Amino acid sequence: MTTPTLQPGLPALPLAIGPVLLGVVPATGPTTGGNTVQLVGLGLGGATSVLFGGTSATIVGQDPLGLTVTVLAPAHAAGSVQVTVTNAAGTSNPASYTYVTAGAPVAAAISPNSGPTAGGTPFALIGSNLQGATVTIGGNAATVLGTDPSGSVLFGVTPAGPPSGGNVPVVVTTASGTASVPGGYTYLPLPPTVTGTVTPATGSAGGTFTIVGTNLFGASVLFGATPATGVTVNVSGTTVTGTIPPGTSGTTVQVTVQTAAGSVNAGSFTYL
Repeated sequence: MTTPTLQPGLPALPLAIGPVLLGVVPATGPTTGGNTVQLVGLGLGGATSVLFGGTSATIVGQDPLGLTVTVLAPAHAAGSVQVTVTNAAGTSNPASYTYVTAGAPVAAAISPNSGPTAGGTPFALIGSNLQGATVTIGGNAATVLGTDPSGSVLFGVTPAGPPSGGNVPVVVTTASGTASVPGGYTYLPLPPTVTGTVTPATGSAGGTFTIVGTNLFGASVLFGATPATGVTVNVSGTTVTGTIPPGTSGTTVQVTVQTAAGSVNAGSFTYL
């Protein structure tokens, strides 16, 4: 068996071509880090490490063709640093990235500006200098997913809110300061439900009634068209108690529970 030879004058080919980094987009970002940066080049597939001036970045996405790698830039002091990508074939040539001191965050709006009290609603917060920000909604930490490269849009998921719903402040915090979203965010309470019917089902005006259910926060109760008095709801929103209003002996009326999120029938009540 003969060993193949190269044609005279042809250079030997390398067994593997290492990653080649052509550029970093954007080429500047805040010292706080946390902003999205895309590395563009050749042979970047299977990247295992991206360094910004020796500090590891978080890899959040890779192009199957090995043309791009998307990362969250780490925090770093102001100034220019060298960025490199490493994969199984080696480490790329460096590309420059400049850290700049970011201004205070600006929070102009949140979309959507309302959602269920259970939380879990994806949102976009529009403003500027939002890289590396944390967000609280009603004092509870939202899940921050990242920002666009310019730091003008932050993406996240709302935390759970107060069971009774209501409007709460939205506060954005970075190393450079804090900002509040005008108008805040409104949690929408869940519709009320009733388990069983009003207890007792018969009685006289002035007696005490009880209704059991869920999402009963802020409830009012009607006996026919007449509102009950002394209505209170327990802290978990599962029990309503109050005083039976006046009614005509021998008549049967429908009992209705009303909240800001809707109303529900709680059965009938017969006056003795």
